[in-house]
Amino acid sequence: MPPQHRIYLLPHDPAWAERAEQHARVVSGILGPLLVRWEHIGSTSIPGINAKPVIDLLPLVTSIEAVDPLQGEFEVAGFSWYGEYGLPGRRYVNRDDPETGDRITNVHIYAVDNPEVERHLAFRDYLRAHPGVARDYEAVKINCAELNPNDIFGYMDCKDATCKQIESDAVTWYRSVQHS
Repeated sequence: MPPQHRIYLLPHDPAWAERAEQHARVVSGILGPLLVRWEHIGSTSIPGINAKPVIDLLPLVTSIEAVDPLQGEFEVAGFSWYGEYGLPGRRYVNRDDPETGDRITNVHIYAVDNPEVERHLAFRDYLRAHPGVARDYEAVKINCAELNPNDIFGYMDCKDATCKQIESDAVTWYRSVQHS
């Protein structure tokens, strides 16, 4: 289980996109020819809202099972390996800053054809296209961070109902946009 870490939000920083590129280069180097593409997801990918300064990456690969033998390479590169970590069909790794101990990246690896990919991309794209919803989500995140400054699990539970509602709306919207 990943260790606890402090929860704090910062105003959106355009440099987060560059950090996503940097982290993605490392992950891409490990995944090699398995990688189809990667996506920057999570709140740092949503312009205009406060976020934990943690880059979330979504690498999409040809075969999720083929990622497992790369566990050692991820660990040598400074990532912690958690396997599926409660989500079948995913491989989860993360990386903390060795100096501060703060989380700096979460990596959610899926096969390119996994249906869960749509959920992640829909959530991101919906918030980008609906700034009012993004601001409402930001308010929930701020409240949850204030209530759970040292408890990532409490923070996640606090915002879970809001995330699920947004996700439901987002997937419906995403499907309609994809088929337009």
